[in-house]
Amino acid sequence: MRFLLPVTTILIALALLIPGVTQPVLTLEGKIDKSKLAQTGIEMLADEGDRNTRNILAMASSMLGLDKLEGEISAYKKTRSIWGTVTELANNKNYLVAVLVALFSIVIPTLKLLLQLIYLFLPVNSFKRVLGSTVQRISKWSMVDVFVIALIVAYLAGNADGQMGELIIMHAEFGAGFWYFTGYCLFAIAASNLIKIEPKNG
Repeated sequence: MRFLLPVTTILIALALLIPGVTQPVLTLEGKIDKSKLAQTGIEMLADEGDRNTRNILAMASSMLGLDKLEGEISAYKKTRSIWGTVTELANNKNYLVAVLVALFSIVIPTLKLLLQLIYLFLPVNSFKRVLGSTVQRISKWSMVDVFVIALIVAYLAGNADGQMGELIIMHAEFGAGFWYFTGYCLFAIAASNLIKIEPKNG
């Protein structure tokens, strides 16, 4: 039972990591109020003309009912997974950041879980102790997983903010990938706590 529980926990963590990386983590959507959009458009046109132009535009707006428009239109929508963010960063030539996000959210978590799995199946010997020491070193980077999610959220929010004006009403929603990745983090922490690492010099 002591052996089965950590193995099961690691396998669940691996199973959660895959959709956690590939499924959408965050969706940002920006909407514009139709009446505000029409009003802003008229004001921009009026700035180019004189007082008569402004009066004519105001009269036309009132006659057409542009000041009484209701509802919203979607002006911005972006959904990204961790892998999608890595791809976008690489496409925008932010290679260092793309590599770091991929390293800390995909490579290191997968490597750590696989090494833990191998460690459980090995008989007690010097190689197992070295492997255990390696797993402990990698485990020190476990909080970077959370940092990666925060980085992606900040990146998407900053990207949206750079494109939006005061007219846009932004709405953010966590996707399935966020919850899968959160599940992976919890099971990965549980797996680390369940595995008893043999001292290297023991």
